[in-house]
Amino acid sequence: MGSGFFALLDDIAAIMDDVAVMSKVAAKKTAGILGDDLAVNAEKASGFASSRELPVLWAISKGSLLNKIIILPIAFLLSAFFPIAIMVILVLGGLFLAYEGAEKIYEFIVPHKHEESEGITDEVLTEEEILVIEKEKVKSAIVTDFILSVEIVIIALGTVIGKPLTSQIITVSIIAVIATVGVYGIVALIVRMDEVGFKMIQHSKKENSILKFVGNILVQALPKVIKALTVIGTIALILVAGGLFVHNIEFFHHLLPSFPSIVKEFAIGLIIGFIVLGIVNLFKKIFQKKTA
Repeated sequence: MGSGFFALLDDIAAIMDDVAVMSKVAAKKTAGILGDDLAVNAEKASGFASSRELPVLWAISKGSLLNKIIILPIAFLLSAFFPIAIMVILVLGGLFLAYEGAEKIYEFIVPHKHEESEGITDEVLTEEEILVIEKEKVKSAIVTDFILSVEIVIIALGTVIGKPLTSQIITVSIIAVIATVGVYGIVALIVRMDEVGFKMIQHSKKENSILKFVGNILVQALPKVIKALTVIGTIALILVAGGLFVHNIEFFHHLLPSFPSIVKEFAIGLIIGFIVLGIVNLFKKIFQKKTA
């Protein structure tokens, strides 16, 4: 009886060791999308009145958690009964991520007019109008989170294909929790950065005090931090997409073997991204002509 119990503990310890190693690998693979998720949500949660930023972020966080609850069982069922679907979804996800990265670069290089987004703090609105705008922005953020969550879960699952189902479930669930709690926790700190800075300035009694100096830095840093996250997230998106193509498509895997993997993955992700972007823009123009 005693030996059986200790054998069980050894098995559990072995599983946890495997999970720790696999979680580390999965976290590295999904880091690019987590960075983009962080940038997107920091941007979406920062356009509100100060008193509404955290309630809005909490609403998005709950939606993100629900997304993971929906996605995880489907992903595990596909892994158990139709594993080839995981590879197909990874490649399709790579196309989406490459397109998204290429679109951001295109918009930066070729500036064009954007529709002005509705602001909450720029004009006086009633409480009902504010709630309507908040609900629309929260809904949009949750939809974006769903797409990113699918990719995070599938990429994490792709790193543990062939492992025991228990290890898969634990590893991918850990990544899903990190993707929700970690990302939105950091976003909460980022969007409150300017508020902390304002309070430090208000509590500063001296004109040239350290408190006021740090407060000014925090206030001025928020837009720069979000912009930096956007740039880092875009580069990471293309790298992740290129990695998905290289590791799941035989042709790309053997292409340019002398090139450093990071250069090859970025180049492939970027080229395919612009190809997909061109196709999407072409279809948009055709559709616009038909509806005109």
